[in-house]
Amino acid sequence: MSVLLKKGLIVTSAGSYTGDVYIDGDKIKAVGIDLQYKADEVVDAAGKYILPGAIDPHTHLAMPFMGTYSQDDFKSGTIAAACGGVTSIVDFDLQQKGESLLDAIERKKGIAEGKAVIDFSFHPAILDCRPDVIDEVKKAAEEYGTPSFKVFLFYDFRLNDGEMIKLLVATKKYGGLVQVHAENFYMIQHLNEVFEEQGKLSPWYHAKAHTVIAEEEAIDRAAKMVEMTGSRIYIVHLSSEQGLQKVRMARDRGINIYAETCPQYLTLDEERYNDPDWNGAKYVMSPPLRPREGQEALWIGLRNGDLQVVATDHCPFDFHGKKDMNGKDDYKKIPNGAPGIETLLMVLHTEGVVKGRISLERMVDVLSTGTARMFGLKDKGAIAVGKDADIVVFDPKQKFMISHKKLHMNVDYNPWEGWEMTGMPYIVYSRGRRVAEWSGDQVKFVGEAGRGKFVKRMPFQGF
Repeated sequence: MSVLLKKGLIVTSAGSYTGDVYIDGDKIKAVGIDLQYKADEVVDAAGKYILPGAIDPHTHLAMPFMGTYSQDDFKSGTIAAACGGVTSIVDFDLQQKGESLLDAIERKKGIAEGKAVIDFSFHPAILDCRPDVIDEVKKAAEEYGTPSFKVFLFYDFRLNDGEMIKLLVATKKYGGLVQVHAENFYMIQHLNEVFEEQGKLSPWYHAKAHTVIAEEEAIDRAAKMVEMTGSRIYIVHLSSEQGLQKVRMARDRGINIYAETCPQYLTLDEERYNDPDWNGAKYVMSPPLRPREGQEALWIGLRNGDLQVVATDHCPFDFHGKKDMNGKDDYKKIPNGAPGIETLLMVLHTEGVVKGRISLERMVDVLSTGTARMFGLKDKGAIAVGKDADIVVFDPKQKFMISHKKLHMNVDYNPWEGWEMTGMPYIVYSRGRRVAEWSGDQVKFVGEAGRGKFVKRMPFQGF
C-alpha cells in the first residue's frame, strides 16, 4: 500500500514548510516538494497540517486499581487513541508480587496483543523491588526493549528511599530512566486522617489532602537521590507551579531531571471539585487539579523547555458505577483517574497553539518528536525518511464540540464535556495504514484490531 500526501504544511519540531510525503508500506520513503510518485492513494492535504502521530507515554489500560479495573482495554483504548491522532502509546505495566520484570512484560503483552490497533510499548512499574529485580534492569533496558521504569513515592506499593537509590544506580549503568510519581505519602496520610476526623470527605478534600507541598517535597527528595547517584529521573504528571520550580532548581544545579505535564493540569482547576451533585468526583486523580493561577507557569514551562513532554495519565472509571461504588461518602475510596487519551492532541492544539501559548512546532515536539527521543522510540515521532508512517493529516480549522458520546473512550463522561475544539484529525495513519478519518461531525475508526505491535525501545541516549 502506498500513499502520497500532497501540499500539506509539514510540521517538524524545528520548523514547518509546505510539501509532500510519500509512504510505501510501513515507512516514510520520501519528503519533498512536488513529489511525482505514483501511489495507491493520493490525498490533497492543502490547507491542512501533516503531523507526526502523537505519542502518549502515560496510559493505564486494563489496569487493576482500587478494587476495580480502568475501563479501557487495549482495543477500546487504542481505538480512542487513534481517533484522537495518537499513533503510539507506552502503557504502565504494574509488576505483581513475586514477578520478574520479564514475567510482567510478557503478561501485559498477552493482554494487549490481538487487541491493539496502534503500536505500543511498556514501562515496567516496579512494585516488588527485590535484589533480583534490580539485577534485571540491565536486561530490561538492553534486551526486553523497556528501558524506563516507573516508581511510586505514594500508595501502599511505594518504594522506600533505599530501594530507589539502588534502582537509580542500576539505571545509570544501563541507559535506564526512572519515572517518579512524586507525592509524599506521610504528608497525605496525615491530612487524610485530619479530614476524616473532621468529617470532611467530599471530593474537594481529595485536592486538599494531596497538597502541593507533598509534590514539592517528593520532587526535591528524588532529585537529591539523583544528585547523589549521578543518575536521572523523569517526573510524571507534574501538576503545580511549585513542583515545576523544584524541577527547574534541580536542573540548574546540573541534575538530570525531566518532567511531563498533562492537559488537565494546563486547562482545568481545583474548583471542579466543588461541582454540584458530587460531579467533582469525575476529577479525582493523583495528583489533583490545582488552583487556576498556577496554570500559566506550566504553559510557560512548556514553551521554554522546562517541561519536555505532555502525556495524559489516561485511566478512566465510569462516574456511575465505578467512581461511586465505594466513594460516595469518602473521597479516599473514589478510584483515582480520568479519561484523556483521545483528547490529547485536540486540547493541546486548541488551548495551546490556537491561543498562542505554544507554537505549532513546540506542540509537535512535546507530543511526538521529544517524546520519541525521551523514551527511545527510534522509528517514531517525526516526518522524516525512514521513520514509521505514523502520520496525522490535521485540519486546523475543523470545529468539534467535545461530547463523550462522540468519542471512543469507554467511559460515561469527559472532563472537557461541552468545550469547543478548533482543529481535528482529518486522516490518521499507523505505519502507513489508515486507522481513523473525519466523518461528518466526528472522527470514525477505520483500522483493524490486532495490527498494533509491541515496539522495543532503545536505552536512554540523553535529552
